Amino acid sequence: MLPEPQLDELYRELILDHYKSPRNHRRLARADVVAEGYNPACGDEVELDLAFDGATIEDIGLVSRGCSISKASGSMMTELVKGKDAGQIRRLAAEFNKMMTDPEGEPPEALGDLEALQGVAKFAVRVKCATLPWHTLEDGLAQHENGGGAVKREEI
Repeated sequence: MLPEPQLDELYRELILDHYKSPRNHRRLARADVVAEGYNPACGDEVELDLAFDGATIEDIGLVSRGCSISKASGSMMTELVKGKDAGQIRRLAAEFNKMMTDPEGEPPEALGDLEALQGVAKFAVRVKCATLPWHTLEDGLAQHENGGGAVKREEI
């Protein structure tokens, strides 16, 4: 295990990498659900395009504006949930939310790179930034389960 200062620097670099080069940062040509989230306290905005195969997220697109924490969290989340079903995603969301409210707890291995955001839990005002993409994803799952309508976009 790396000493804490080196680990903190590694986590900072990982967060900045996801902020500067977010993964899955695109709109889907065909989405079964579009979920939007907004944090009025800081102005962060998240839009998720979700394409499902049954209960499994087949593809996911993320368009967001906001701080490095919100964008990095969303980017890491999209990588983690693609190919997972609603039950798996809800378990991951619960683990992530628990990590965000317990700064001293041990982050679950299942969260992968999202462990880099554990330090955010020490700053209550920033927790909402980190959890916004997850709450938006949970809204998207609920929309899908309630028969959300497919969204088709014109190619540009």
